[in-house]
Amino acid sequence: MKLYRLYSKQALAIDRKTAWDFLSDPKNLSVITPGHMGFHILSGADRPMFSGQIIQYRVSPFPFYSIKWVTEITHVKASEYFVDEQRFGPYALWHHKHFIKDVEGGIEMEDLIDYKLPFGVLGQMAHQLFVKKQLREIFLYREQKLGQLFGEIKGNSKSLAIT
Repeated sequence: MKLYRLYSKQALAIDRKTAWDFLSDPKNLSVITPGHMGFHILSGADRPMFSGQIIQYRVSPFPFYSIKWVTEITHVKASEYFVDEQRFGPYALWHHKHFIKDVEGGIEMEDLIDYKLPFGVLGQMAHQLFVKKQLREIFLYREQKLGQLFGEIKGNSKSLAIT
């Protein structure tokens, strides 16, 4: 199985507390996920984020198909980072690190996701045919939505790469 990596970086014109309050609230994930993904939180988002928190979602990656996705928040350092890992869902592995750091004029958000697809060679083909494109679209949407909500820091570079 091939291990893939998604890396995203964006600078926002907000303070660390505002960024943390928004990003660490699981309910806000639906705000920054494209509507066509049919994203709905089923349970686990009723309290502030903590290590060991289990969150259940339903997501529709394709028309007329939905799947339950269960993640666990495995690490939290308030106002600095948190990690979520898939426990059940569409990936063979999903390990997502979220970092927040101060920069001039606001904060910089970094996402680092290591993931694997199931089904061996078929999963690798699916990655090339549509999974990579879909993840890119989701994170570009997220970047655009966060920029609309909080404003971007002019002159700071954005980065999105999937390898």
